[in-house]
Amino acid sequence: MAEDVKPTRKNLMEIEDRIELSERGHNTLEKKRDGLIMEFMDILDQAQTVRDDLEESYELAQKRLNMARAMEGDVAVRGAAAALKEHPEISISSKNIMGVVVPQIESMRVRKRLDQRGYGVLGTNSRIDEAAAAYEQLLEDIILAAEVETAMKKLLKEIETTKRRVNALEFKLLPDLYENKDFIEQKLEEQEREEIFRLKKIKAKKERQEAASSE
Repeated sequence: MAEDVKPTRKNLMEIEDRIELSERGHNTLEKKRDGLIMEFMDILDQAQTVRDDLEESYELAQKRLNMARAMEGDVAVRGAAAALKEHPEISISSKNIMGVVVPQIESMRVRKRLDQRGYGVLGTNSRIDEAAAAYEQLLEDIILAAEVETAMKKLLKEIETTKRRVNALEFKLLPDLYENKDFIEQKLEEQEREEIFRLKKIKAKKERQEAASSE
């Protein structure tokens, strides 16, 4: 507040209201930040498990694919893959985690029975079936990993945004408001002292005048 502006009680009340509102906002944001961090840590644990499963699924799928190629040949494996009639479908919905909208990815028709894969069961051996099953599992793990990783990124972004808002309130806005409040209170006290001194002078002058007129 400028030094040449005389503050009023109304100014003080307005500052106090802003401080109260900012402190409530600060507390709310702190709780949100802490809650988001807890949610993020839970998803981080899940993400580690998903990544481990995805790595295992990939290694198993590659191993079974190589085995199928070795036993049946590339032409048979490619033919079995091309015979697929019903392709997987993905639907995306959303859920809310403490105000953060994250995706929920659901897959359909990923896992199939032998008779749903399109190739003739009698014309292939079990190695191709095992490779197909392994890649179906891999696809499900990839879909889950995509959901978890996206949720992590969205939560992390919201955590950073909330932390910046908390810090702005804690280290900038609230200190400025406290400083302005102290300044107004100091100026009001000075004004009150000056007013008391002025009233005393008026009273003393009046008393002197009354004494002089009574002589």
